[in-house]
Amino acid sequence: MTAGGRRYDPVRMQGRAAGLVSRTVAALIDAFAVLGIGLAALLAAAAVRFMVTGPPFALPHLPPRISTACAAALAVGYLAGSWLMGGRTAGARLMGLRVAARSGRPLGPGRALLRAALCVAFPWGLLWIPVSRHSRSLQDLVVASVVVHDWDGRTSPVPGDAAGRARRLNGTPESDP
Repeated sequence: MTAGGRRYDPVRMQGRAAGLVSRTVAALIDAFAVLGIGLAALLAAAAVRFMVTGPPFALPHLPPRISTACAAALAVGYLAGSWLMGGRTAGARLMGLRVAARSGRPLGPGRALLRAALCVAFPWGLLWIPVSRHSRSLQDLVVASVVVHDWDGRTSPVPGDAAGRARRLNGTPESDP
């Protein structure tokens, strides 16, 4: 594979900051995942209503403000929960990405929730990535997070971590001294 005339090598990308394209594709996959979860919730509500009141089977009709608030809450919950459970959403897993604090540790509940709210409220914050020297979005700058390529789940998520990069190049697991 080539990208921009250069050979794309996932091993060399391991642990490096993710760019705009991979993060945008991951975000689109996550949007479809949230859409699917929301549709499943509507179908479940319709099924419960059908069992309680009888025919006809129909999806609930919510006012636009309520449906927008529910969709935003679902998206924030999905993102924050995914980052708390392993640093990855479904889209990030498919794209080989991971979200962490700049220190390399997983995001705490407050930072994960704030980052999720910012991602839902200001998705165009991703457009800062090409301008940023360290490929960080505006959300990353606010909550001090990083998004890195992490295909195997063993690498240090801090871009520029020389010790982590040396261990990866030598094939030594991160837990080894």
